Amino acid sequence: MSPVLAGVLQLLALVATLGLSYRPLGDHMARVYSSERHLRPEKWIYRAIGARPDTGMRWPAYLRGVLAFSAVSVLFLYLLQRAQGSLPGSLGFVSIDPDQAFNTAASFVANTNWQSYAGEQAMGHVVQTGGLAVQNFVSAAVGMAVAVALVRGFARTRTGELGNFWADLVRGVVRILLPISVIGALVLVACGAIQNFSGIHEVGQFTGGTQQWNGGAVASQEVIKELGTNGGGYFNANSAHPFENPNGLSNLFEIYLILVIPFALTRTFGRMVGSLRQGYAILGTMAVIWLGFTALMMWTEFAHKGTAFELAGGAMEGKETRFGIAGSSLFAVATTLTSTGAVNSFHSSYTGFGGGLTLLGMQLGEIAPGGVGSGLYGMLVMAVIAVFLAGLMVGRTPEYLGKKIGTREIKLAACYLLVTPALVLGFTAVALALPTPPHSMTNSGAHGFSEILYAYTSGANNNGSAFAGLNADTPWFNATIGLAMLLGRFLPMVFVLALAGALAEQRPVPVTAGTLRTEKPLFAGLLVGTIGIVTGLTYFPALALGPLAEGLAA
Repeated sequence: MSPVLAGVLQLLALVATLGLSYRPLGDHMARVYSSERHLRPEKWIYRAIGARPDTGMRWPAYLRGVLAFSAVSVLFLYLLQRAQGSLPGSLGFVSIDPDQAFNTAASFVANTNWQSYAGEQAMGHVVQTGGLAVQNFVSAAVGMAVAVALVRGFARTRTGELGNFWADLVRGVVRILLPISVIGALVLVACGAIQNFSGIHEVGQFTGGTQQWNGGAVASQEVIKELGTNGGGYFNANSAHPFENPNGLSNLFEIYLILVIPFALTRTFGRMVGSLRQGYAILGTMAVIWLGFTALMMWTEFAHKGTAFELAGGAMEGKETRFGIAGSSLFAVATTLTSTGAVNSFHSSYTGFGGGLTLLGMQLGEIAPGGVGSGLYGMLVMAVIAVFLAGLMVGRTPEYLGKKIGTREIKLAACYLLVTPALVLGFTAVALALPTPPHSMTNSGAHGFSEILYAYTSGANNNGSAFAGLNADTPWFNATIGLAMLLGRFLPMVFVLALAGALAEQRPVPVTAGTLRTEKPLFAGLLVGTIGIVTGLTYFPALALGPLAEGLAA
């Protein structure tokens, strides 16, 4: 079987499994977030944290819950890393340096999971399982909660209440993420991923000598790393490591885990606003962008010219032979079009255009289908912008889902769009202007520029993947990327929740003959065009200096 045909079959299998999961999972999540009943374990958690799950929250109170919980999480994870040398199960590893501990705490709480450390050489069992894995669950649940709050803003009228943050957080973990993770971990163990608490031991090498390896609760962390679109690997090689991702079947399963919740949330959205067709329109927009990126990535990696490339069957540099170009391309697109950041290949070794696609996928806002929660609310903000532009073209007050898009709403949506580009381009410019940061670059020229642009794009967009050619474990990068991750995660949430509150206060607008039909393919096409123009072109000058210049030169 040719590698190209194998890639097409993998893509078809992935689409089929996602399609089978779409309806039951989407409906289940709608029931979870609409239910008035609390499970007994959830009641125990509410009692332990002093929460009142039935109390409705307006957007400022909801936001305070998000920020307070996240701030405590950053502090807890920072202190856990600083105390690692004194903890049991530390495997002899010392405490993490302050700047790196801050960077890692910010990274995992922000659902970014950027790693400036090698997991198997730095983190013991307690930090991995009691700190990092826990944040993989709760940071994902925070994103889902914010998305559901925005959906309620569209669904509710003449009330500013968006639900209860603590109830949404706990339900997301207990009823959605935890059950799927248990099943997924068993699947990964069956595929060959390890799950233990063994210490460091020496193993022989084929070329002679020995090498040190340590085990860990890898399968359980791997499944929530992908399912929660987190991305933090137990080992430095991430999902290219055979202990995390043993074979082609586990590779396809992990890509499925990355995509299943973000896609299914569009049906949850349709259920909660009372129109499944509205959910299908958002799903169609996401699917078109994802399939387009996948096709382009496979094309540029399979068809790249040159003697070495042709002998290898494509651009195999930096890719695992277990997965090949097809499995690596599918993974790279899935991880950068969501906020996952896990990698099974080194994006720095992709072709110029291939590396550019991974960058652009993040720069679009990671909305196709995006991270758990963040993809849906990012796409809904883009839908608000698209409706506004359509209203300008026909001279009519824009409306979306029965809500008028006025001055207040469009200002909040615009602020949401501007935050991340300002962080990415601002930090990149400062880093290149200062004398010290460029010393961390492995390469010079266009590729070296791409390394730094990729680092801040990944951090501010809460992706977490790296170009693998930048030494980011320095005080400068640990501090600035840490700030980019926190600001890139929580500032947009401020504008999303404020927008949700503004929408929930409105009276519904009746549908008339002049109302834009936002459930039609025409609107999905308008939304795709809006995403490409408003967000994609924002980064075009920077992309022209980096991956585009490198690709054209090749």
